Amino acid sequence: MKILILCTGNSCRSQMAQGFLQSFDSRLKVFSAGTEASGKVNPNAIRVMKDAGVDISHHTSDSVGIYLGMEWDYVITVCGGANENCPVFSGNVKHRIHMGYDDPSDATGSEEFINSEYIRVRDEIRLGFRKLYEEELKTQL
Repeated sequence: MKILILCTGNSCRSQMAQGFLQSFDSRLKVFSAGTEASGKVNPNAIRVMKDAGVDISHHTSDSVGIYLGMEWDYVITVCGGANENCPVFSGNVKHRIHMGYDDPSDATGSEEFINSEYIRVRDEIRLGFRKLYEEELKTQL
């Protein structure tokens, strides 16, 4: 099963979601991309994912353009706020899903607060994607 996870920068939320889905089941082929890929994975995302037992330090931040023209079982967008532009994927897709999450890289304040936002969003992504995996993806493998 091929899954593409999209967001704007492909540096944080989509990377977390990719890491979790891959950790749930090695039969899933999971990729992530962004409409305005940052070119690097957010170091705070790498850190909080490592704390959760998932290593995303080897991930790359890729432009959605490299995935156009491919066939996908699922394309999942993870952008959150209403003021955010979530990418639209026009390729050959069997299922399109939107699962919106806040962008922890927008957090401002103390280091402690910023860290708590990364952890909160990470945990929300883990729960949301675990539910998707258990209720929908797993039954199709």
